[in-house]
Amino acid sequence: MKILQIVPSISLIYGGPSQMVIGLSQALATAGEKVTILTTNSNGDAGQPPLDVPLFKPILQDGYQIIYFPCSPFRRYKFSLPLLQWLSHQAKHYDIAHIHALFSPISTAASMVARNQQLPYILRPLGTLDPADLTKKKNLKKLYGWLLERHNLARASAIHFTSEQEAQISERYGIKTQDLVIPLGVSLPNNIPPIGQTRQKFGIPDHTPLILFMSRIDPKKGLSLLIQSLENLIDKEIDFHFILAGSNPQDPTYENEIKQKIQTSKLSLQTTLTGFVQGDLKLGLLRDADLFVLPSYYENFGIAVAEAMAMGNPVIVSDQVHIWPAIEEAEGGWICRCDVASLTDTLITALKHPQVLKERGQNARYLTNTQYSWPAIAQQMIQAYQHLCCH
Repeated sequence: MKILQIVPSISLIYGGPSQMVIGLSQALATAGEKVTILTTNSNGDAGQPPLDVPLFKPILQDGYQIIYFPCSPFRRYKFSLPLLQWLSHQAKHYDIAHIHALFSPISTAASMVARNQQLPYILRPLGTLDPADLTKKKNLKKLYGWLLERHNLARASAIHFTSEQEAQISERYGIKTQDLVIPLGVSLPNNIPPIGQTRQKFGIPDHTPLILFMSRIDPKKGLSLLIQSLENLIDKEIDFHFILAGSNPQDPTYENEIKQKIQTSKLSLQTTLTGFVQGDLKLGLLRDADLFVLPSYYENFGIAVAEAMAMGNPVIVSDQVHIWPAIEEAEGGWICRCDVASLTDTLITALKHPQVLKERGQNARYLTNTQYSWPAIAQQMIQAYQHLCCH
C-alpha cells in the first residue's frame, strides 16, 4: 500500500502526539508498506526559527520518506499552501491518508483536499474532541467545529482514537462516525545510559526515591495537584527528590508560573528543574526514576506514560489518563483521582513499599511490550487501512 501520513509538524517541541507519526511510519515501513509523511517546517509558536530541513523534496529515513513544506502563509498556525497544492496533484498516487490533528488549518484543509480527490482518509483527533479540551477557546472551536470539522468527520473513512475512553467521550457534532480504536506505540533505543549516571549528574543519592514528571508544562497535566501533594509528603517527612522535565514554548507564561511556584515553595530544596529534555538525558531520567507521575485532568492516551513504563517505571496516573484501565489491570502502577488528597495518598502508598514499586515497574514494562509495541500496532493499522480502502 502507498500511505500518506499528514501532520502539522513533527518537531520535538510539539511533544509525543506529533512524534508518534515517526514511530508509526517506521513500523509500517518495516512491515513492507510505502509511507510518506507530509508536514511543515514549523518549530514552535514563540519566535523560534523554522526547522532547518530541505523543503519540497523527499528525505529518506528508516524506510519511509518525509517531505517538508514551508509554513506559508500563516506560519503561526502551521499552514502551508504548497503542501496542499502537492496533495491535490499527488493524491491519486496513494491508497489512503492518515491525518493527525483537528482544529489545525493544515489538517482541516488536507481533509477537504483528500475528499475532493477521492482519497480515503482517517482523522486522529489527538484528544481535541474531549469535552474538557473543547472548553479552551470555546466559542471559536464551536464555530470552527460546526462549520468545518463536522463535515471532515462525517466524510472520513474512520476516526482514529487511541483508547476506548477517548472514543466514548469525544464530541461528534451530532454525526455518526466509523471509529477505529488503536493505541499508540513506543520504541526506545538500545544505547540507554547506565543506571545511576543521571542521578550522579544531578547529585541525587541512590537511596533517595526519585519522582519524575516528564511532559509538556500545561494546566491540563495536573502539575498544581502534584506540587501540593509533594508538599504534603514533605510535611509528613517522607524522603524523595522530584524532577520536573518539560517546557511549554507555546505558553511560557504558565511555565514560568509553575517554576516560580516551586522555587518559592518548601519543595524547592528537593526539586530539579531540567527544562525540555531529549536524547541521553531523557533516557537517563527514565532509567533512574523510581516513580513516574502524570495526574492529568484529561489525556487521550499519554505517550509519556507508555515511554516511562517501557523503561520499567511504575506510574501514578489520574483516572482521566485514558490508558488507566490497562495500567490498573496489569498492576503497572496506581490510579488516583484528580484531587490533592487522592494523589497524596497514592504517592504515600507507592513510596511506602520499595519492593512493590519494583514489581509494578516490571509489570509496566511487560504491559508496554505486549500492548504498545510498534510492530504489533503497525499490523493492526495495516489491517484497518486495507479494510477501509476496500469499502
